[in-house]
Amino acid sequence: MAHSAVTSTDQYNYEIIKKFAIMAVVWAVLGMGAGVYIASELAWPFLNFDIAEITFGRLRPVHTTLVIFGFGGNALFATSYYVVQRTCQARLYSDALAGFTFWGWNLSLVLGVVGYMAGYSQGREYAEFIWPIDLLIAVTWVVYFWVFVQTLRRRSQPHIYVANWFYLAFILATALLHIFNNLAVPVSLFSLESYSLFSGVQDAMTQWWYGHNAVGFFLTAAFLGMMYYFVPKQAGRPVYSYRLSIIHFWALIFLYMWVGAHHLHWTALPDWTSSLAATFSILLLLPSWGGMINGIMTLSGAWDKLRSDPIMLFLITSLSFYGMSTFEGPMMSLKSVNALSHYTDWTVGHVHSGALGWVAMVSIGSFYHMVPRLWDTKIYSVKLIYVHFFLATIGIVLYITSMWVAGIGQGLMLRAFDEYGNLAYTFVESVTFLHGPYVVRAIGGMFFLTGAVIMAYNFYMTVRAAKREQAAIEAKIAAKMANA
Repeated sequence: MAHSAVTSTDQYNYEIIKKFAIMAVVWAVLGMGAGVYIASELAWPFLNFDIAEITFGRLRPVHTTLVIFGFGGNALFATSYYVVQRTCQARLYSDALAGFTFWGWNLSLVLGVVGYMAGYSQGREYAEFIWPIDLLIAVTWVVYFWVFVQTLRRRSQPHIYVANWFYLAFILATALLHIFNNLAVPVSLFSLESYSLFSGVQDAMTQWWYGHNAVGFFLTAAFLGMMYYFVPKQAGRPVYSYRLSIIHFWALIFLYMWVGAHHLHWTALPDWTSSLAATFSILLLLPSWGGMINGIMTLSGAWDKLRSDPIMLFLITSLSFYGMSTFEGPMMSLKSVNALSHYTDWTVGHVHSGALGWVAMVSIGSFYHMVPRLWDTKIYSVKLIYVHFFLATIGIVLYITSMWVAGIGQGLMLRAFDEYGNLAYTFVESVTFLHGPYVVRAIGGMFFLTGAVIMAYNFYMTVRAAKREQAAIEAKIAAKMANA
């Protein structure tokens, strides 16, 4: 992972990375803001105003799209383009094609969000974009794959660093998932309506094959690529075990494709299918924890950095949440546990343990490492990084603990019987019980959103200072040339 001494934009294309980094922060604030609002709608019903565009049903896919594909997707484009150039010591294959991926991806997001709020979607659980946007995403993704692979081929190093293996697997798998999950026939060439090629239980199976593999590849393998570069770089230590990273990679990539059906226990799906998925889910615990241990043990001999480096706090905390959520997931795939947890807010808590604790925290830590280097300056305020860390951590803890209480309480209430064999609680009583946890969840989201706003301010001030420094340098050079 040695780097050349030359790090100018002549060697690497930093401009496209800057664009993706800026948009990642913008979408993070907007997406988390939408999340806090819809959480507040559930906690305080008076917020459900008679405005169709901001109802829960329309804003919920806006929230998930902006935080997963807006924040997460732009963070992955930015870091993958950064890491592949730095580890290969080669400039991106094509500046023009890289620019196309930026505009194609973010245009898809804008069109999708506007469509959701206007009431246009496929009406499915995941990947609800209408078919023209699906086509734009597919073209953008093929170009992304081409740029990444051709950059790898141009490497000056004989060795492909492990982070790039994870990024490449994520790009390939996401293309496969997107194309097959969105196989549809438009009603006509000029209609936004379309019909899925699948129906009934086959459609449910396809959606959860996509849904869980979006978690497995987009939200796990991809961010492990981030982890395998930025944790060693920030720690100033080599990866604990390169051999373990290779085992981790192949085991994770093989096992994840099989596990989506564990979301469909107790449904019309054949029993053997969901049982097989649960079996592979349990096996996933091994490579997941192998990766977590590899990341955390990279700090061997450098644990003192946790006292002095707030970026390291983000990265190590993210690995801790990765370990916790990848223990919780296999446990929830067991049929006996699933009978209690499914269709409850426990699942929502589990998702956000991974999304906020793992994905967001490792992305934020990576950005705090990367942004000053992109603009060749120092971060504006280290103190604000500490403030952000504690706000984010408190927010996550409030969120997931409230959802554990809500979900387990729901599950127990809705399957409790009295001495006559009747349901002990009505559905309305279970909803009344949820008010307290929902309030805490909304407050937790507010903490996390506040941290994201502070990060955006810190980055804005950092970039502004960098531009002032650059202007001052250019003014000095111009003055010298004038005097000469």
